[in-house]
Amino acid sequence: MSKNIMIVGVGGQGSLLASKILGKAAMDSGCDVKVSEVHGMSQRGGSVVTYVRFGDEVYSPVICKGDADVILSFELLEAARWLPNLKNGGTIVASTQQINPMPVITGAAQYPDEIVEDMHGLGVDVRAYDCTSIAEKAGNAKASNVALIGLAADVLGFDIDVLRGAVAACVPQKALEVNLAAFDLAVQMAKNA
Repeated sequence: MSKNIMIVGVGGQGSLLASKILGKAAMDSGCDVKVSEVHGMSQRGGSVVTYVRFGDEVYSPVICKGDADVILSFELLEAARWLPNLKNGGTIVASTQQINPMPVITGAAQYPDEIVEDMHGLGVDVRAYDCTSIAEKAGNAKASNVALIGLAADVLGFDIDVLRGAVAACVPQKALEVNLAAFDLAVQMAKNA
């Protein structure tokens, strides 16, 4: 049996580092792992999607519609955009950060209100957190991607020490201290929620 995790966000939010961390945690847990990165228009602030699948035997990195166990979302609208990929009983762990897409910037559309409430209304297990504030408390807002991983630790399927070790192995040394602090703060916050 495999675990299917989608990481969604906007270019520049650190989704590729997050997929590297989860892939490392899966390997360190003795799993077969496949990671697929779909960059999209990442350099222009567009949607970015990464698939991470792990288990005893995984043959493809692709996660089909309705098969994601967990969706990690670095931005609220991206969580709603990829909701059809979540399986029944799955969980979305999302940052409350809002980044206006081009139609909102040009005035052709409005950023939707009450995204989290709407998903709850559909019966979806959505856990939304202010990851930027957690990362700032740790010392740098750029660590919000690692904070999101810490907040989702209980649904990702890894031992917490293995996940923390993967953060330590994948984050560049110059940013390691602040990222580990963000991870630890987020894990504690999720436990107290």
